[in-house]
Formats: sequence, C-alpha cells, structure tokens
Amino acid sequence: MKPNRLEQDGRVRGDDVIAGRNAVAEALKSGRPLEALYLARGVHGGSLGTLTAKAREAGIPVKEADARKLDAMCGGAAHQGVVAVASVKPYATLDDVFALAESRGEPPFLIVADGLEDPHNLGAVLRVAECAGAHGVIIPKRRSVGLTYAVGKASAGAVEYVPVVRVNSLPTVLEELKKRGVWLYAADMDGEPWCTVDYAGPCAMVIGSEGFGVSRLVKEKCDFVISLPMKGKINSLNASVACGIVCYEVLRQRAGIHSKR
Repeated sequence: MKPNRLEQDGRVRGDDVIAGRNAVAEALKSGRPLEALYLARGVHGGSLGTLTAKAREAGIPVKEADARKLDAMCGGAAHQGVVAVASVKPYATLDDVFALAESRGEPPFLIVADGLEDPHNLGAVLRVAECAGAHGVIIPKRRSVGLTYAVGKASAGAVEYVPVVRVNSLPTVLEELKKRGVWLYAADMDGEPWCTVDYAGPCAMVIGSEGFGVSRLVKEKCDFVISLPMKGKINSLNASVACGIVCYEVLRQRAGIHSKR
C-alpha cells in the first residue's frame, strides 16, 4: 500500500510543503521561515484573510494559485485553500557573511543571484559557492526561487554550509556592499574577459537570470562587467555553469595557482 504523503501536522513529506489552515497558522505562529504562501484563487476572507495578513506582516510573499496547482503541491491532500512552502534552512544576514570571511582570514567573496527562478540552477550555484570558497550567496525576495526542498536537493548538501541572504532590493544591497569595500562584477555580455580582471580584494560576482541576464538596475550598480567568450551559435551559458567558471577564476587567483605557458 502506498504511504500517505501527508503527515499529521499537515506537512507533505520531503517537500517542505505545509497544507491546511491550522498547519499554516502554526507555522506562521512559530516563526518558521517560509518561502511563500499560496491561496486558492478567488478565496478570501475569514481565517484565510488572517493568514494572509500575518504572512505579509512577516514579509512572506503571498500568491494566488489555481486549486489544481495546490492539489498537485499537496499530493492530493486536503489543503483548505492554503499551502505554505517552508525554507529548508533559515536565511543569514550580511553580517553573518562578513563574519565568516573574517573567521577564515579571507577577503569577502559573495555571489549575487539576480532573479534565478529555476531551483536546479540556484542549487547548482550554492554547490559552486561551497566548492569555490565563497562566503555567501545573496538572492532577492521577489522573482527568485528561495531555499526550497528542490533547491536544497540540487545543491547536493551545499545549502547546509553556505549562508544565503534574502533581500528586498538587490540594488540597495549592492550599494551597501560597496560601502563595505566590496567590488562588484556583473557576468554579462560585452564586458572584459573574465580572466584578465584582478579578484584579489573583496568581491561579489553578480549572475543574471536564465532568460534575461543581469537586470539593468543591478548592472548599473556594478563596478565591472566581465564576459566569457562564446564560439557557438548559442549566445549564453546556463547561469550556474557561467557562475562556476568565473568563481573558479577567483579561487585560482586567490590560491596563487598559475597556468603553464
């Protein structure tokens, strides 16, 4: 007999999905980090209105969804018109990231993911961050996947070791990074060759979204634009692949590894 995917507290096993009004209310009450609250489209008022208000007060995105999507998210369990997606771990702060760099005796090295919506891409970026020695990853609260179960799984465990900071505005946090002495590098088209730039000092690599690259406002905040050569008919790499290439250049330079000529 196939086991019921829904546990007694309303959580769908393995997916960090919380279904049902009481279960969601308790998650909000406990302060558990939530990625988003999903409401059945057209259903408002009553206890759902209270849950919506509490979620917005906590800065949790509230989204409307077709009832069929909620059914799919819950594996067919009774959701009563509301589903919450929980984070696989709490988010960090910028201070946490800088403290980690200081504890290692290294200049801060950050990755800024500008609007990655594919959980496999963000998971792979976290894996790159862990392997290349980055001290943290910054993501925006809107138009980006968060620390969902799928992201954690795609990261192959890296999510447990890499601090992830979620912010309301990337341009604002980039300004703060500049004030802290961090140089900002946007990986985008028509920039300097990625391997000709000095990354010895505090730096943040800005990686654009899968379909649109680095957004205009974010790019304008960056100090440098770096590019990878493209020889084929496709004009861009997968975001996590590009991230891996540029981040390993940072690692190579900081480790003092020189190529043979």
